[in-house]
Amino acid sequence: MHALLTTTKMEARLLTREPLMLFFGIAFPSILLTVLALMPRLSEPDPNLGGVRFIDYFAPSLVVLTLAMIALQGVPNTLAAYRDEGILRRLSVTPASPALILIAQLVVNLAAALVSTALVMVIGRLAFAIPLPRYIVGFTVAFMVGITAMFALGLVIAAVARSARAASGMATVTYLLAIFFGGVMLPRFLLPDAVARIGAYVPPGVQALTDAWIGSAPPQTTHLLIMAGIAAVAAVVAAKLFRWE
Repeated sequence: MHALLTTTKMEARLLTREPLMLFFGIAFPSILLTVLALMPRLSEPDPNLGGVRFIDYFAPSLVVLTLAMIALQGVPNTLAAYRDEGILRRLSVTPASPALILIAQLVVNLAAALVSTALVMVIGRLAFAIPLPRYIVGFTVAFMVGITAMFALGLVIAAVARSARAASGMATVTYLLAIFFGGVMLPRFLLPDAVARIGAYVPPGVQALTDAWIGSAPPQTTHLLIMAGIAAVAAVVAAKLFRWE
């Protein structure tokens, strides 16, 4: 336990030295929310959204942006770089298991995702009267299932990439797909119906997050189960293919 705590503290310090990840993973979603909320038309009830304001509707997509950036950019790129630099190989011959790095990475990045999501909620509520998630338990479940699936996909990238450069390329493509289906690039109500339906099941599950935040019902069990299945399959694949050196 002491070794894990020490490793986690080290990884947290290293994260604070990554200004781009701190900005885009933690600060940027709240900044984007602020910019959008200051546009008068986006802060008024929209009949196309059933009377919901665009900024209220878009808030769950900002959570998607957070989870995609942290899980698909931070985790695989860092682990692939550690492998390239021989850090994981050197740890494998010491009492400190290289698995500690993996666990610490997940803990630190989960904490970063929680901070970023909390900032979106707090700033949205206090500054722009965006309601908090209507179904807080459902939102929490959807959040945890979604980020678990994203972390698992990030670990698959780290497992199959032959180099840090390859991991970066694969992570970027997967990240762009996640935020596209998650309604970040283009609001989901503007996407073709088929694309929007697919996006409901693509991690981290924007439909489940939206249902819990502004919906009239908790997240659908089907959405959560499919994402949980994706997480389980991806985790198994990552465990079988991951190379420490």
